[in-house]
Amino acid sequence: MASHSDTLVVFFGATAGANGGKLGSDEREIILLVWQIVDLHEKKVGKLQRRFVKPDTLELTEQCKEETGITLEELCKAEPLDRTLQQFQQYVSSELKALGRSSYTLCVTGPLIIRQALHPESSKKNLALPDCFYSFVDLRSEFNKCCPNAGPVKDLTLDSMLQYMGSPSLAEQTVGVCEVKKMVVIILHLLSDPYNCKFTSFLMVNYKFESGACSKTEAVDNETVIRARGLPWQSSDQDIARFFKGLNIAKGGVALCLNAQGRRNGEALVRFVSPEHRDLALERHKHHMGSRYIEVYKATGEEFLKIAGGTSNEVAQFLSKENQVIIRMRGLPFTATPEDVLGFLGPDSPVTDGDEGLLFVRYPDGRPTGDAFVLFACEEYAQNALKKHKHILGKRYIELFRSTAAEVQQVLNRYVSAPLISTLPPPMVPVPVLATPPFLPASSTRDCVRLRGLPYSATIEDILEFMAEHTVDIKPHGVHMVLNQQGRPSGDAFIQMKAADRAFMVAQKCHKKMMKDRYVEVFQCSAEEMSFVLMGGTLNRSGLSPPPCKLPCLSPPTYAAFPATAAALLPATEAALYQPPLLAAPRAAPPPTPASTPALAYYSPQHHAQLYMNMNMNYTAYYPSPPVSPSTVGYFAAPPGALAAAVATQAPAPVLSQPGGALVRMQGLPYNTGVKEILSFFQGYQYAPEDYSPVLQLSDQARALAPPKEWLCL
Repeated sequence: MASHSDTLVVFFGATAGANGGKLGSDEREIILLVWQIVDLHEKKVGKLQRRFVKPDTLELTEQCKEETGITLEELCKAEPLDRTLQQFQQYVSSELKALGRSSYTLCVTGPLIIRQALHPESSKKNLALPDCFYSFVDLRSEFNKCCPNAGPVKDLTLDSMLQYMGSPSLAEQTVGVCEVKKMVVIILHLLSDPYNCKFTSFLMVNYKFESGACSKTEAVDNETVIRARGLPWQSSDQDIARFFKGLNIAKGGVALCLNAQGRRNGEALVRFVSPEHRDLALERHKHHMGSRYIEVYKATGEEFLKIAGGTSNEVAQFLSKENQVIIRMRGLPFTATPEDVLGFLGPDSPVTDGDEGLLFVRYPDGRPTGDAFVLFACEEYAQNALKKHKHILGKRYIELFRSTAAEVQQVLNRYVSAPLISTLPPPMVPVPVLATPPFLPASSTRDCVRLRGLPYSATIEDILEFMAEHTVDIKPHGVHMVLNQQGRPSGDAFIQMKAADRAFMVAQKCHKKMMKDRYVEVFQCSAEEMSFVLMGGTLNRSGLSPPPCKLPCLSPPTYAAFPATAAALLPATEAALYQPPLLAAPRAAPPPTPASTPALAYYSPQHHAQLYMNMNMNYTAYYPSPPVSPSTVGYFAAPPGALAAAVATQAPAPVLSQPGGALVRMQGLPYNTGVKEILSFFQGYQYAPEDYSPVLQLSDQARALAPPKEWLCL
């Protein structure tokens, strides 16, 4: 929009709730608009206009009644906001025509009435605002340019500006009229000598949010980023930009967060163009998006880059086409080709540049993940594509939903970069095997609380409401729901507090407090105890029980690398915990090691307890979902060359009976598979009877316990 400087329209508004410095912070509707024209060239003033606005909800706060003196009877006779804005345009246009002017700019004292009240309310009511409301002049900023010694802009008020100029205060008491008259007096002073102000600094409101890519090397100011939590899962970047309507979001500044399963978790990081806009965004804490209230908190530039930043040239090239609508497809057959996808979408939703508008997400080894992103040139094509949500391609139904450039970066980063859960550290330096204490985690600060007995329908919002005033002491991403083996709520949750004394206070005040129709037990605990439970262990009155042995991450790196048996490395009670599921009958121990040569182990018993502690490094970034078990392939680091050589000089491997033997794992077997079927499968390969004797000995026992998902075969 072009800048206008020949006429100013002094503009003032009030809402049915908070006004002044908190205008718009409580989502209350506008109930009053006052305006007056000032000709900057002739220094003439037009007629002052005051209009009441009828809100959808006829309710005034006591503060509003006291400050404005407006009654419900006056509002009942008024016009709604859209009709009042039409009247505003008509009156201003007619007066400009009488003055011989053709353009004007709004002049306000502070941006709140424009950014925090008018634009958000119009967005919720689907009103199209005139162009004049996308550009305005802040009288405080203009006054500060002319009178820099009057103080910082944020501290300026109408009375302080009049006092600095030496103008007498006005006796008018009618709300709106008084403020507009004071603004006109200040403007006329600034137009006169010695100031001769030109009013050329125009503040803009973005018409729409611009999507785009963000590089990990880009500098992001920590004072410009917020975290929005509680978003509907189907929200797009445009929906989030609409929630913050009136505030300017940086290009590509909306990053939707994904959980550990790659699905949206109801959070987004939003980057604004300046700290001033970020501060105004924080005032929208617990404002509503539809029927849901959205929590808004401060965040850092590092957090934003972690989610939205990317380094892939393929992604950069894909996102280089600006003003495109992005759709994410999930659940594609692994054999799907670009032609299959284009045929599925059909001619009514053509993809931008054909195959070049498709981006298939793949694992580092090139295997397809079943996800793809599609570019469309306009909203109409994207809407036609979304109509095919859950239609069938091949033998699978396909999910389609809106996406963002930041989500493209995040999904690609997830599959092509390091795993979500940090890998275990390299094997420890050889140490003598010593007697070990009982299986307990290392002592630590008890800065967490455990909630037990939650209703199964409890959500994150319910927990935050349950915590009441203690929510301010929760660490970022510090709420963790515990799921059972079926992936359903278990009735437990862990909360990380900022300090141990805060956790103690929560346990004291919230223990056996009611949530819905159930009382909830609250206990103080440590981060290690929380980690054990989230990784599959149990926490009860008798102490900690480790996660079940069937988790791949609990298996030792390679059994052949241990110079002593598992029973030699751990006490009998612990050895049972670490035995592989199908090698419960270990082979005979090798000849004893000479006393002069200490037994070697990659992990000391203390480090076995630490295995679980290293598993909770990154999963909290994807709250509220608990972590998933990593793949065992390549999960454990290979031993250093020197250590491998040292191990090779020790006793022969306890598992493999023949040098050069190999351990093979079979996955995907039918549950009724027996040993004979496995041996028949390997028909034609040579193996000694003792190589599969443990499987023969254990087969009946394994069948009696539970049908195994995986088998080990030698």
